[in-house]
Amino acid sequence: MRSCAAIITGCAHGFESLWDMRKVLLTAALAAATLTGAVSPALAIRGGTEAPAPYPFSGSLQRPDSPRADGHTCGVTLVAPRWAVTAGHCTINNPSLAVVGRPKDWSVRLGSADAGSGGEVIEVERFITYTRYPVWDGDIGLLKLSRPAKAAPVALPSARTAEGTTARIIGWGMTCAEREPECYPQKLREADTVVQPVEACDGIIAERELCIGALDGSVAATNMDSGGPALVRDGDRWVMAGLVSGSGGDDRPVMYTELHHYLGWIGDVVSGRLNPPDTPVPDLEGAASIGGCSASVVRTNRTRDDDPALLLTNGHCVPDRPAPGETLRDVPSDLAVTIGDRRGYLQAKARTTRLVEATMSGTDTALFRLDQTYAQLAAKGVKIFRLANRSARPGERVDVVSAGSGKRFECTIEAVVPHLREEGYTQDNAYRYDSACQPSHGASGSPIVLRDGVTVVGVHSTGNDSGEECTANNPCEVAKDGTVTVRQGLRYGQQVRHLSR
Repeated sequence: MRSCAAIITGCAHGFESLWDMRKVLLTAALAAATLTGAVSPALAIRGGTEAPAPYPFSGSLQRPDSPRADGHTCGVTLVAPRWAVTAGHCTINNPSLAVVGRPKDWSVRLGSADAGSGGEVIEVERFITYTRYPVWDGDIGLLKLSRPAKAAPVALPSARTAEGTTARIIGWGMTCAEREPECYPQKLREADTVVQPVEACDGIIAERELCIGALDGSVAATNMDSGGPALVRDGDRWVMAGLVSGSGGDDRPVMYTELHHYLGWIGDVVSGRLNPPDTPVPDLEGAASIGGCSASVVRTNRTRDDDPALLLTNGHCVPDRPAPGETLRDVPSDLAVTIGDRRGYLQAKARTTRLVEATMSGTDTALFRLDQTYAQLAAKGVKIFRLANRSARPGERVDVVSAGSGKRFECTIEAVVPHLREEGYTQDNAYRYDSACQPSHGASGSPIVLRDGVTVVGVHSTGNDSGEECTANNPCEVAKDGTVTVRQGLRYGQQVRHLSR
């Protein structure tokens, strides 16, 4: 059964590939995003102190999908009057995984030591990421501002910064491991540390990354410091040596993207010599996220506009998942929910109030009640799906709309499987998709939608990854006569007709 541990997003947001390679220093609570893997507890600019003054060229990338009241998600640094640099995983971290695009309601706050006030706030007009996702080819991105900043840009390095150089690191990263308000520092923090030999960081790519921080990790960047600068002195000015990319290992320094390696690319983008087209994105309208899983707001023929809205996802996405044979009903719940617009950007936020029903036996579905009515969500422009009172038929074409994967999968229902068995659970009459339909871990809980675009006939659930028989992430098919069949690589969904009654 798909596990949905949160990405800085999760099986959510399709970032598991990036997390497989490194622990990225961003927060798992962003909507658009949720990565598999856990981040080691750490302090903001661990070993640092509050900065006595702002850095005019440096600031905060602020987005509406941030879990923080001040909107901070990543550090940014001005490199030209209308351009700021940050980590690549900070620019592509939205559900559509667009590499180049025009974000919704992103801004930068420059020249303030307070992430929530002061300085100069400028809207982000466009983002350009160095490489396609995942960011293994270079974790760097540029933000084009809607107007020139008043501050002077930072000086850029004339050569790679040498090992042993003293560096100052700054940021608004988390001060404790929990994703709670008390862990989000509003005041900028700084620390002086050193550029270490590259072998001090696990998994580093020596020719284009730096290893910065104390050898034992006691002075280092941490979660939500991503994109923030490492500064070195050149006489009376600061020079930007690199930007925070990812963890160099537990109790280790941190990996920084080495800026000199990318000066040619930065110059080409800033000058306009390189002007890539926006990444085409699928229609993700209504795709929602909850706790590392995908979801959707649904209603039945019996619901009224002033009823609390219902959220559909998988039973295995419930924090305390039901045991085999168990159905959970009417359980208090308080989980954050984000709902996207057509391009995958945040349309609305909500919270669950009750778990109406959840099971992983017979089917794999969960319904939550939200803290807002259908009318309230509709007024915010949220797309609301309608639960079908029938099942999809073999040969019928459907779409799987996934916030977690940032994709809209075009699929055909290949068969209805009498029984699907996985890790001690059995679901009945499960959908099997055609082999070209490949929603994976980030798609758990995604609605299966008829081609009318609004009618939900199921919810994506699982798939056989490695060809094992009836184990976790390797469901097997059980025929009416008990015959067991394993179909490696094929994916499955669950029916929801019972929920429309």
